Amino acid sequence: MYAYIIWNANPDIYTFHINGSELPLRWYGVLFASGFLIAQQILYYIFRKDLKPSGDVDKLAIYIIVGTVLGARLGHYIFYEWEMLLQEPGAWFISLITPPFSGLASHGATIGIPLSIYFYARQKSDQSFLWVVDRIAIVAPLSGAFIRLGNLMNSEIYGEPTSLPWAFIFERETDPTLLPLVPRHPTQLYEMLVCLVLFVCTFYLWRYKRTVIPVGTITAILLIVLFTSRFLIEFLKNNQSGFENELVLNMGQLLSIPAIIMGIVILMVGHRRKQKVKL
Repeated sequence: MYAYIIWNANPDIYTFHINGSELPLRWYGVLFASGFLIAQQILYYIFRKDLKPSGDVDKLAIYIIVGTVLGARLGHYIFYEWEMLLQEPGAWFISLITPPFSGLASHGATIGIPLSIYFYARQKSDQSFLWVVDRIAIVAPLSGAFIRLGNLMNSEIYGEPTSLPWAFIFERETDPTLLPLVPRHPTQLYEMLVCLVLFVCTFYLWRYKRTVIPVGTITAILLIVLFTSRFLIEFLKNNQSGFENELVLNMGQLLSIPAIIMGIVILMVGHRRKQKVKL
């Protein structure tokens, strides 16, 4: 008999009682913020090595935080709860901009982050859009790893049933239709491991190869590897919304395809430009 991992983590670290109201401090929020803070410290190091002012990191961080939260929240509504946009326009807008930001779509963040970087790069003549994106592409997977760990603490975004020995039994399953409890793929950990490997690889490319690879290469590798893995892992996940049950590919997979294609295009364009420079 397999010794499956019984997972019953409390998503709340502590609950504050203020004026008769309860305000929970959640692992997800702490991990989400920690990912940003650690990424910011690494960006300080990267910018110093690239002879850029460390103050630029502070400005960039503000743009990134706003772009990530708004993009991920809006993406969640557009891709997974679009009915709420029509039925309760006021309610979704308020929840869009106020904590605890429950419901975040990584594909929405993939749109919000480049837009925020674009507005930042417009103010910097010495930092092109792709140059900045390459640096963000190093720390983004690390932040993603923290977020997926937060999903694990919430017992959400888990996988289909499996008999593998590392399967998790999520005692706090958030979807009551999936009862009774059975061992499932810990897809949060699969994606977290992919993100950690990507962070190491992209940091290595920047540290030792940035002078010989075309601008945009790190970004292209991130898009191709991250979203190809996301596309494949989605086969092991439960669908996040009911309408996905009628689709051949779920929403996460459909949204991953354009990102993969974009990565391939950036890689090809960068390679061609490098060839022209050599000629």
